[in-house]
This record gives sequence, structure tokens and C-alpha cells, in this order.
Amino acid sequence: MEWYPSGVVLDLDILRGERLRPLKRAEFDQLVRTGAFEDERVELLRGWLVEMSPQGLEHSFAIQELENELAFLLHGRAKIRTQLPLAATDDSETEPDLAVVAFDAGRDAQPDTALLVIEVAVSSVRKDREIKARIYAEAGVIEYWVVDVDRSIVVRHLEPKDCVYARVTEHGREESLALQAFPDVVVSIDAILLAKPSGDPA
Repeated sequence: MEWYPSGVVLDLDILRGERLRPLKRAEFDQLVRTGAFEDERVELLRGWLVEMSPQGLEHSFAIQELENELAFLLHGRAKIRTQLPLAATDDSETEPDLAVVAFDAGRDAQPDTALLVIEVAVSSVRKDREIKARIYAEAGVIEYWVVDVDRSIVVRHLEPKDCVYARVTEHGREESLALQAFPDVVVSIDAILLAKPSGDPA
């Protein structure tokens, strides 16, 4: 059962067995060009429009620190794109919180892959770890991080193959991560997370 702001109810059980026709990315892009979503923050995931959640302090702090750190460390070597479209697959166009792309990417079209994608998850952990992980693996993104704010960890995905990542590891505040594409670039996990209030578990 789906509820909409107008009060209209769509009972998905009634449509069971019907063919639901999702959007293709090219169609989504055409709608974007016409201004269809001018006042909305949405991304296309597997053919469906998904509203993007508002940003709280923990979310925006992590993005800000990551952007500042990577822009400094990768100056002249790669581009940092913050909450900009990634034309990942024919049925998905995400807006990752941060993407590291080749230096010449994005000149003639939206990039379709990245050297690193980072999503900061507060209420979106399952979406980021399950749906988006498969999308980014299919797009050949060689490294994908989910910054799980509530657990104060980074879930790192490596070795994309057959739409999944072969290696998934978890890393805590005391650790640092070297980028797969740039091994000399090291990011401290503690530096991108807000300090826990006194008495809170790490």
C-alpha cells in the first residue's frame, strides 16, 4: 500500500501480475531537461524515482570533510564531484554524496563510472548497502564506501564483478583507508565523523 501527499492510495497488491513500466535513464534525463523535477531532489534507482532525504549535521559534516580532504590530496589528478549525477546504468542515475572521477570526465556527458563513490548513510543504510552497491558494481566503480554514521564505520566495497563487490569490509574510527586508485591518498575515518558526545559509545 502506497500513500501519496494528495491522499490518494495506490494498493500495489491490485497491480500484482501487471507489468509496471519503469523509466529508462534517457527518459529521466529528458524529463530533467524539461524542468520536471526543478523543485525536487530525486534520483533514478532501477527505473524508479526515489526522493533524497534532507541532510542533517552529521551527514553534511562528513561530506564537507571528505570533499575538502580529497580535493586537496587529489588536486590535478582527479575531479571531485559532490552530489552530482552519475549515469551509472541504463535504468539508474544516482547522485552520490561524493564521487572521484577521471580528470577529463563530465565534459561532454555525465560520467558513467568513477574511481571512488562515497555515500553517507544516516537513514539510508539498507538502500546504500544493497541497491546502490549493486548499481555501482554494475557501473564498474572500482571502490565504493558507505559511511554509516550511526555505527561510526565505513563499509568498503572492492573488486566489482557480475554486479556485486567481491570484497566488503568494515573499518572503524581508529583506522585510515588508502584509495584503491591512488594508494598514496589516505583518509582518516575519525576525521570525517563528528565527535561522539561524552558518554556515548564509539
